[in-house]
Amino acid sequence: MQVPFHKPYVTDDEIGAVVEAIRSGWLTMGPRTVEFEKRFRGYIFDGSGGFAVAVASGTAALHLALRAAGIKAGDEVIIPTNTFTATGEVVTYFGAKPVLCDVERDTHNIDVSKVESLITEKTRAIVPVHFAGQPCDMDEITQLAGKYGLVVVEDAAHALPAWYRGEKIGTIGDATCFSFYATKTLCTGEGGMVTTKNDNWARKIKVLRLHGISRDAWDRYTLRGSWYYEVVESGYKYNMTDIQAAMGLVQLGKLEWMWERRRSIAQRYTQAFEAEEAIISPVVRPDRESAWHLYVIKLRLEVLRINREGFIEELKKRGVGTSVHFIPLHRHPYYRDTLGCSSSDFPEAEWVYERCVSLPIYPGMKEEELDYVIGVVLDVCKSYKR
Repeated sequence: MQVPFHKPYVTDDEIGAVVEAIRSGWLTMGPRTVEFEKRFRGYIFDGSGGFAVAVASGTAALHLALRAAGIKAGDEVIIPTNTFTATGEVVTYFGAKPVLCDVERDTHNIDVSKVESLITEKTRAIVPVHFAGQPCDMDEITQLAGKYGLVVVEDAAHALPAWYRGEKIGTIGDATCFSFYATKTLCTGEGGMVTTKNDNWARKIKVLRLHGISRDAWDRYTLRGSWYYEVVESGYKYNMTDIQAAMGLVQLGKLEWMWERRRSIAQRYTQAFEAEEAIISPVVRPDRESAWHLYVIKLRLEVLRINREGFIEELKKRGVGTSVHFIPLHRHPYYRDTLGCSSSDFPEAEWVYERCVSLPIYPGMKEEELDYVIGVVLDVCKSYKR
């Protein structure tokens, strides 16, 4: 049997919606994008307050949120080292400096106890990344931000839907950035969304996403619109398309069902691996709910005769796709050289990196596929036990 690491859950419903969008004549940003923003806003904020702005990617969402926050050259932004490069690269777009922080060994989230020591007079923002879909310690982060006058821009690329102490992710920080990339819990191929309670930020992001042209510039192509527009900011080409939004509207309608399916797969994995000494299953704190974008095990290497790379290769030989989340930023040549950091600066992230393996978890995963993955993982552990 072959079980891929990921397979998007796309049905005839999404295909039909995309075809309808194409036939409508609106191929770029238009009424479906506006409707997607409206429904997404309603979902995140439970129908009251807040704003949602659709953009071209999760990376664009982070970039525009930090631009709205006023990040500029010479500023510093604290981020976890255990994240995808997008979290760090958007900081460099401004000529600002990403300041890397170590992570918690159990959750892989930013270690809040180490954040305060990284704050300097140049620090302007903290970007917590909700790893695998589990929210970070947002109370402590927002308290620190308040103490030092910092903004909090959440990287929630993994965290739709997720809850922290009863609050939905997307409603807590100054802004929250979601990704709708092909592998994410809501998929539009490419795409992203910024949510915020700050109306000034929302207006600014709407202008910046489409060349800095005055708000609702797409409307000039409708009968009620006008040919006249003004460029009021130096902006970007970061708009979502109606083709993507059509798919997003369908996916949003089944979002919580897909989350329930992911959660049930995670529960099966955890139960199956409970008695296996070679595996450390993910830990979710009792006061939060994970989106279960990823299911990341860690290996107890001291009881195995192979390392993490060997373990992945054995799974691959048996037809099980895996991944690693993530190669920490401090290990990449660009960040290592420009920031002058080394692996010894991040002992917990190093410990995690050497042991972590991401297993398949997606809504369309069949029970026999899940059983097969579990069986293969346990068999490899048994075969290579010391």
